[in-house]
Amino acid sequence: MNSEPKFINTSIRPTDATFELMDAVLTTRNSSSLADFSLSPFFRRQWSSVYEVLEDSRPSRNKLMRLYINQMPTEERPVLGVDHTLWERLHSPTLQDRTYQHQPNGISYKKPISIGQGYSTIAWIPEAKGSWALPLRHERITSWENPISKATWQIKQVCQHLLNRPIILLDSEYGNASFLNQTTEVEADFLMRIRSNRCLYAAPPLYAGKGRPRKHGQKIKLNQPSTWWEATETIEFEDSRLGRLRVRRWKDLHFSGSASSEMELILVERLEVASSQSKSKPLWLVWVGQSMPTLSEILHKYLRRFAVDHWYRFLKQRLHWTIPQLSTPQQCERWSDLMPIMTWELWLARDLVAQHHLPWALTS
Repeated sequence: MNSEPKFINTSIRPTDATFELMDAVLTTRNSSSLADFSLSPFFRRQWSSVYEVLEDSRPSRNKLMRLYINQMPTEERPVLGVDHTLWERLHSPTLQDRTYQHQPNGISYKKPISIGQGYSTIAWIPEAKGSWALPLRHERITSWENPISKATWQIKQVCQHLLNRPIILLDSEYGNASFLNQTTEVEADFLMRIRSNRCLYAAPPLYAGKGRPRKHGQKIKLNQPSTWWEATETIEFEDSRLGRLRVRRWKDLHFSGSASSEMELILVERLEVASSQSKSKPLWLVWVGQSMPTLSEILHKYLRRFAVDHWYRFLKQRLHWTIPQLSTPQQCERWSDLMPIMTWELWLARDLVAQHHLPWALTS
């Protein structure tokens, strides 16, 4: 009988270490580097294993996306939000594939750009009120892509697995002809904001029988009320939070570069603004698709898009997304792939935990 002692293989298993790393991230309040997570009691390995996770873990984005979609209810139309954000890497000159990205800046004389890596996100917004946004895909925008092309690809990947036709909410960066031309075959409805300096066109008049048929009709300039014609529908109502609102709709309009994509143009105006508040600018929206919500619902439907912005803030402040200074784009992507998983873990476990407020965070 062989009496030699048996030794257990203690080599790192990427899947086990990945789950422990996520547990450490979720339970660590403050962190200054990636190695800090190895000090968590939930991470039972050496600090170097944190970096090995980013070398060896390979989560399948397509399988995870389908798993996320299976958690969505099928009895209602899903509401999706699309946006992109910046992982700023100003002090990483050797990091490959850094690009110039849009970065909101509160200083008026500075350009709103920075250097780093952009990430595009398409998320399910499960609640009519609240800040939950559950990402279905969260991926890096490479130097040979742009936010519109990346968002279009993500929308196509998600929509082919959905059972119901979704409503997709987008900011003004996507409100243009290029985005509509790339999504004409997508089975989805789009509600997006457009900038106030845009021009739209009505349907062309009937063909007169001579020359080339016209593509565009009368032009409407959003920032010149003198070019507006009478709206197809106008309503006024009282909102509990925003006060008196007026919403107008013009139908059968299109961008100059996408004459075949008909849109409904919506203007939302606040008629009564409190003296303590800044002047409210009108909000221009367009609806592209089928069965548009009523005008009294359209604004609140669009305001759900800001849940994606809340998730970006939560991602950077609480999930420590931008803390690590990783050396390769591949490591950055593997670390970023963990962010949607942790968000879904929190969402699925929301009924199992009680909220714990700090003493100074209690509300009366």
